[in-house]
Amino acid sequence: MAALSFARVLASGFGAGFFPVASGTFASLLAVVVGAALLWLSPFALPIVVLLAAFGGVWAVGAAHAGDDPGWVVIDEFAGQWVAMLALARPALAGLVASFVLFRLLDIVKPGPVAWADRQHGPAAVMADDLIAGVISAGILWAVQSRWPGVLG
Repeated sequence: MAALSFARVLASGFGAGFFPVASGTFASLLAVVVGAALLWLSPFALPIVVLLAAFGGVWAVGAAHAGDDPGWVVIDEFAGQWVAMLALARPALAGLVASFVLFRLLDIVKPGPVAWADRQHGPAAVMADDLIAGVISAGILWAVQSRWPGVLG
């Protein structure tokens, strides 16, 4: 195992990436819990953390010499899940579940631009596919809330 550095700790989502099964899904679930707390705390907390995770993730993946998205790198799942949650006004259960399911579905199926980003190389590309999946998820959640106010909480 490589030496433990701050970059590796951050890239692994503070160790979540070393979960033995489905580390990406596990990281997304943790991100939902942390994101819900951030939404509850302040309307500004989650956007700030999204920016820190996105830029910090690019740095961490590069500094940890993680290559092309090894399984233990899950900072991208955290950032993408948090982007999806930006569409939520508050941390209601229906919205949290919807954001998790949508993000994981798009991250796994990788439609259109998500697949394109996944084929790229380098630290920014490791982050890009999940950030794009998060943006698409947020757009869908926003559209659902616009059409059916209150359905997501």
